[in-house]
Amino acid sequence: MTARDVVFPAGRQALYERNRYSPAIRSNGFLFVSGQVGSREDGSKEPDLQTQVRRAFDNLNAILHAAGSTFDDVVDVTVFMVDPASSFETIWKIVPEYWGQAPHPTLTAVGVTWLYGFDFEIKVIAKLPDGA
Repeated sequence: MTARDVVFPAGRQALYERNRYSPAIRSNGFLFVSGQVGSREDGSKEPDLQTQVRRAFDNLNAILHAAGSTFDDVVDVTVFMVDPASSFETIWKIVPEYWGQAPHPTLTAVGVTWLYGFDFEIKVIAKLPDGA
């Protein structure tokens, strides 16, 4: 097996090493990003849902940036929400701040009962720009 081409955002490598996963892997012109939650720099949960969603997108954008990409390069999105019946509208008011213009990426939204103490998680697949 060849070594994985791992992408780490600045300042968060220890967090990923502690939790034993790669934040993102480059492969065959694509970037596969692990689920990002609204964690603070030390990995703790942001308690406010709106701030937690913004932090999740900021954490995602830091990984995209480290790979030479932006959200405009994202082709597929999966979001996980605890209790989507009560949190969906709050979350979806924030999404346009980060989503960009249409056409939008594909999306799968999944309601879950547990996200390691978080309320929202986003994972994506992005097409890497040429030369990235």
